[in-house]
Amino acid sequence: MDIVLVTTVISAFFLVIGVAEPLAERLRLPYSVILAMLGVLIAVTATFFLRTTLTDALNPVAEAILGFPIRSNVFLYVFLPTLLFQATLDMNLRRMLDDWVPILMLAVVAVVVATFSVGYALSWASALPLAACLLIGAIVSTTDPSAVVSIFRSISAPRRLARIIEGESLLNDAAAIALFGLFMGFVMLGVPDPSLGDALTRFPVLIAGGALTGWVAARVAVWIMALFNRFELAQVSISIALPYLAYIGAEQSIGASGVIAVVAAGLTLNLTGPGRLPPQTWAYLREVWKLLAHWAGALIFILAALLIPRLLEEVRLGDFVLIGVVIVAAIAARVVILFGLLPLLTLMRLSPAVERPYRVAILWGGLRGAVTLALALAVTESLRVPVEVKRVVGILATGFTLFTLIVQGTTLRSVIGWLGLDRLSPIDQALSRQVVAVALQTVRADVARTTENYELTHDIVRSEAKRFGDKLEKAVKAAEDSADILDRDRITLGLIALAGHERDTILARVRERTISARMADQVLSDADRLIESARSGGRSGYQRAARQSVAYGRLFRAVVILNNRLGLSRPLARMTADRFERLLSQRLILRDLGVFIDGRIRRIHGRRVADLLTELLSRRVEMVETALEGLRLQYPGYAEVLERRFIRRTALRLEEREYMAMREDGLIGAEVHASLMRDLGARRAAADQRPRLDIAPQRTVLVRQLPLFADLDDAALKRLGRAFQTRYANAGDILIQKDSAAKRVFFIASGAVEVQSAGQTWRLGRGEMFGQMAILMQTPRRAEVRAISPSTLLVLEEDRFRRLLRRSEALQQAVRASAEKRGIEPEALLSGTRDPA
Repeated sequence: MDIVLVTTVISAFFLVIGVAEPLAERLRLPYSVILAMLGVLIAVTATFFLRTTLTDALNPVAEAILGFPIRSNVFLYVFLPTLLFQATLDMNLRRMLDDWVPILMLAVVAVVVATFSVGYALSWASALPLAACLLIGAIVSTTDPSAVVSIFRSISAPRRLARIIEGESLLNDAAAIALFGLFMGFVMLGVPDPSLGDALTRFPVLIAGGALTGWVAARVAVWIMALFNRFELAQVSISIALPYLAYIGAEQSIGASGVIAVVAAGLTLNLTGPGRLPPQTWAYLREVWKLLAHWAGALIFILAALLIPRLLEEVRLGDFVLIGVVIVAAIAARVVILFGLLPLLTLMRLSPAVERPYRVAILWGGLRGAVTLALALAVTESLRVPVEVKRVVGILATGFTLFTLIVQGTTLRSVIGWLGLDRLSPIDQALSRQVVAVALQTVRADVARTTENYELTHDIVRSEAKRFGDKLEKAVKAAEDSADILDRDRITLGLIALAGHERDTILARVRERTISARMADQVLSDADRLIESARSGGRSGYQRAARQSVAYGRLFRAVVILNNRLGLSRPLARMTADRFERLLSQRLILRDLGVFIDGRIRRIHGRRVADLLTELLSRRVEMVETALEGLRLQYPGYAEVLERRFIRRTALRLEEREYMAMREDGLIGAEVHASLMRDLGARRAAADQRPRLDIAPQRTVLVRQLPLFADLDDAALKRLGRAFQTRYANAGDILIQKDSAAKRVFFIASGAVEVQSAGQTWRLGRGEMFGQMAILMQTPRRAEVRAISPSTLLVLEEDRFRRLLRRSEALQQAVRASAEKRGIEPEALLSGTRDPA
């Protein structure tokens, strides 16, 4: 094909992309539907000009369009990795981990249910072999992510619900293509009835192999990108190579799922990239990928739509019946998931409640698109698939896709309006009226100052003031008529606004580089959780999310177990350092929120709500300070190191601002400015490196802080520090079980525990010990000990404890006091511990 014609066609495609978005907005249709329609229109028009005798002038262009080299490999190896990779980079993964159960259930179970529902329905209604029917089921089981995202943006769905559906729509591509590869192999090999056992055996291999390939590729890519720390374009270029190498490596090297490899690579880069790359590089990288995905998503729809007339050339009357079977079976499978599985997950408290109108919108919004057409094209291109199977696959996949795009896509907004999802709730309507009234009052004061500064004509000022005053009066009256907002609702709305401002403040601090990008991801997740919890649970939900933001999570518990049982301290040290920096970042952000409450929330919701929010904010500050103090007790000096690092980064930001101001004022030239910025960049790179927290040597410091060992000299303290084992416990962990063998004594370095014995309960705190009575009495333990707060414990084995007890008078006194408290004769316990000398 002539290069000029190819260039012309490609340019025309980009012109269509540019026109499609504003056209979709004007016609109030999904963007993907407009692209598909334009693609079909282009193909039909080109076919018309080739077959008509009206003119031959446009024949070369029409031939170039219809002969454009569109193959399934172009979709699967070029466009699909781009779309999947960008979608994973754009995800808030830490928030999605909160909902991993419903996301995986919807992504995997929904695809399997749809595949087998469509497959067995077609097997009953046609003469096709079961393997071919299941292949068609896998092809039509994946929804189009872009359509789903646009739906939820248009109806302003709750963030958590939108996140679950977006995650499902991304991952179901991977599951569907994995199933497609599985059944494609059965069709090509001529196996008529694949057993479920065969499918279940091969499916995990596709998933696990792809995930491992993607993870390894991403880790290598991040390592290389970190080496090129000062070369932004080089880092972005490596990121562009990553998904394609992961896809090809998985598909061609180990026979695993390339889609899973791309998703795993994107997830790995999303988690590790912000901590290894400079913030401006990470932001630029995401912007580049957003543009690439926009182009790839549009091109894949247009090119796939060009194939529709070709795929439908051999359609027969009976094929329409089979298309109807596919439509009914696919919708029925989605009904089972939305109205059966989702409510079940809600009852099991694994998923947020999804209201019926939202489920109906999701059902009708399950559009199919380019991925379905690309998979169908891959079947029609294969020389090893029977001709009749190729014909039916192409027609059924194309017909079902057209139904979802033309019937469901064009009526989607009407369905949303019929469900009432495009209207504000009464509370939001009342709030908007109040916001307008407060904003107009501020605008009136600003306009008055502006007119004074510019000395405008008196008549003009008076006429405009009267016009604006009438508008303000109407707004105030509308706000006063909204007195039906309950105080509870005002508090909820105030908390949502406060959490939203907290999120904006975090973003501002990240841009200033006061907060590292690594920590920004975590504190932004905390802010998102606060917004969603306040929206769904009001004050109690907000407080619950606030407590969760400073609590030790499941992953921290896992690394604590690794440290306590296997001696793997590095993960614990890293997560503890993260916790240090996260709490310091939270404290920095919370200090700035009081002004927002006084300046904004008080004016909109009143003094009572503002005072309550101030009290809740004070409690959050106290929680963060308490958590920080606990870490300072465990690791004295490390908080000071991080605070010094924060001061250095702040000073560098201010220094950069001064250099930029001097450059703009013409006080320094471009050469001097560039030299200063290079030096600043080197110092900033050094300041961005967080000092490593080594938790192993802290035992000696902790031992030195315990009053029980105050009478030991430095040499004895060092020996004792080496003898102790450090154990971390979360609130609720059982440290000693009743009737267990007595082998160790525990000393509380920080935190608190609760002891239950013989119907009595008492608490022990920092500097106290437990577990010694059973050892000295040589009996099984009669008490159960449970941590009531995150605690650091020093553990000493029985023989070392007895030797220490013989030498330490302070320890003997502590044993006597503990024995007397329990009514035990202390001298009987200590009789065997006297030093022979």
